[in-house]
Amino acid sequence: MAAIVAGELGKAGLGVHVGPIVSLSPSLRSSERGVRVRAGAVVVDARSASLVHRLPRNPLAIVHAVSHATNDPAGGRSALASLRSVRSPLERWARACGSHEVVLASPRSFCAGVERAIEIVRRALERYGAPVYVRRQIVHNLHVVRDLESRGAIFVEELDEVPERATVVFAAHGVSPAVRAQADVRGDLKVIDATCPLVAKVHTEARRYAAQGHHLVLIGHADHEEIEGTLGEAPGRFHLVERSDDVQDLDLDPEQPVAYLTQTTLATDETAEIVAALRHRFPRIVAPPADDICYATQNRQDAVRSIAHRCDLMLVVGSANSSNTARLVEVARREGCRSELVEDASQLQLGWLDSVGTIGLTAGASAPEFLVHELLETLRLLGPLTLSEATTTEETVRFALPTQVR
Repeated sequence: MAAIVAGELGKAGLGVHVGPIVSLSPSLRSSERGVRVRAGAVVVDARSASLVHRLPRNPLAIVHAVSHATNDPAGGRSALASLRSVRSPLERWARACGSHEVVLASPRSFCAGVERAIEIVRRALERYGAPVYVRRQIVHNLHVVRDLESRGAIFVEELDEVPERATVVFAAHGVSPAVRAQADVRGDLKVIDATCPLVAKVHTEARRYAAQGHHLVLIGHADHEEIEGTLGEAPGRFHLVERSDDVQDLDLDPEQPVAYLTQTTLATDETAEIVAALRHRFPRIVAPPADDICYATQNRQDAVRSIAHRCDLMLVVGSANSSNTARLVEVARREGCRSELVEDASQLQLGWLDSVGTIGLTAGASAPEFLVHELLETLRLLGPLTLSEATTTEETVRFALPTQVR
């Protein structure tokens, strides 16, 4: 809880140090106090202990304003200003404290494609030794990346950053044929492909439709790595659409057949609106044989929809650059539920919990489950929790590993 309160104080412009506080008798000499500070205490005072003992089960903040300029009124005014700055953050903490009901959405957290990609890097490190180079983030989650870095993975943007005769892994979002060709031309790299099989399916569809002479409309976000890889499968034939309004701007030959594909991590309801606009303008447009939005994305969105109406606040755990995670926030908001994205428990803002009784909690497909448990433990520090889980489906999908790491 100290980290959360410290974060609130920091937002108020106050300098914050987190660490042990030692409360000693006022009769101790200053030299003895110095020993306590050198032992690791960030503050030594003479009053905190008595208050802590009197209020053992209550959240407690003890505020000291210190002015060393005893003969300078400005020092006193500065100390008073600091005390005033503390008030609002502590009031937010007080309003956040109390009983809460937490509803866990299930499925949540890792999907089969993410689990496969992470396992590929771990096995590559075990089999071939560190370092193993990974082109781009293996999955879009900072905690996953840091964990793999601690094991010996090195993340790079492009292959020209990879030294000779190294082992390199292509990330789960897939790469374009141009990247594969670059690796082939070098000839010295041991390449392991961690592309999610469901992304690879979209690539296969793109090549097939292009070979059949179709115009290709790709529904997705231009800045996402998955889109970069898919566009590369049929250069010059794709037309990117990000929203339904973009459909009217498409300049396509009406005599040629048209097919559409989608990014795998989109919001299903928003994508349906775009597809409806495409069908209205191009009645004979060809759809992929199976929905391109992956099962895990659909399942996590369905789970959020199933509980959003019960919740005052939806907390979504994941990284800001994770497309499927960002879509969960949007889905909850479209259902009328306030929703906030947090990388981990340290990003929880106490002001979000003011007047909140029921909290929905989920995690994107690239976010580890332990981050959900850490957030739950932080919420427990604010008061009693009533915990339940709402499961919309059970996931049993598993993907085989590449032969290089089996």
